[in-house]
Amino acid sequence: MRYVIIRDDDTNALTPEACLERLYRPFLERGFPVNLATIPEVALDARLPDGTPEGFLAYRNGTTNRTAPIGANARLVSYLGDNKGYEIIQHGLHHDYLEFDRVARPMVAHWLERGTKSLMEAGFPRPKTFVAPYDKFSPAALREAAERFSVISSGWYELRRLPRRWWPRYAWKKARAAPHWRIGQTLLLSHPGCLLSYVRPYERIVETIRQQINQRQLTVLVTHWWEYFREQKPDEAFIGVLHETAEFLANEPEIRVISFSELANGTMPLN
Repeated sequence: MRYVIIRDDDTNALTPEACLERLYRPFLERGFPVNLATIPEVALDARLPDGTPEGFLAYRNGTTNRTAPIGANARLVSYLGDNKGYEIIQHGLHHDYLEFDRVARPMVAHWLERGTKSLMEAGFPRPKTFVAPYDKFSPAALREAAERFSVISSGWYELRRLPRRWWPRYAWKKARAAPHWRIGQTLLLSHPGCLLSYVRPYERIVETIRQQINQRQLTVLVTHWWEYFREQKPDEAFIGVLHETAEFLANEPEIRVISFSELANGTMPLN
């Protein structure tokens, strides 16, 4: 049996619930959990290094505040609460550029706790999984996250970004060419890049996903909801690729789609 986790990044107070419904109804109807990496208090001036606004800010719609907590979008919170197939995982705090790659350890602890508090105040369960913006951590941020979360999902791990006491365990992971590894009670997952992305050739995406799933026991598929609605316009072809992915997963008896919580609870085997 092979396992797949769907991780959609950047749900935040600006996200229209209709976008998630359009994208993930075929997954929910099949009983597939959808893990939403949710920004607790999104920065409404978040920008990339070249000054380009983050893609999800297309839905800012004139809001002038510096940040917006997820709980401010009552319709989104209600929709997510009514559809239990969604699992909320913690995605940074504000989603400022590389925010968990540059901060000192005492501030990291504060930001992690503040983000968790914001999600819980909106009515969501305490998250068990953490995703850093851009999958980038400092050693201090990784250490603090591992103390608070059962699962950390990232693209990859670099020696220079790890706490020094983790180095022997990391060397063993590298020697085994293992995509996933543990530090204490925390499971650290890697993923094969954003396979579901509008910058990839649409006609090759599903086959690439198939190939990646065949290479490992557990595959984390990462995508971003706003990429399907760039500038608030639906990309019908790309949405079709996502729904084709759901059909592919449903038709493969040796693939099971699971949630991060199933890993965190220790109910899924992982070599």
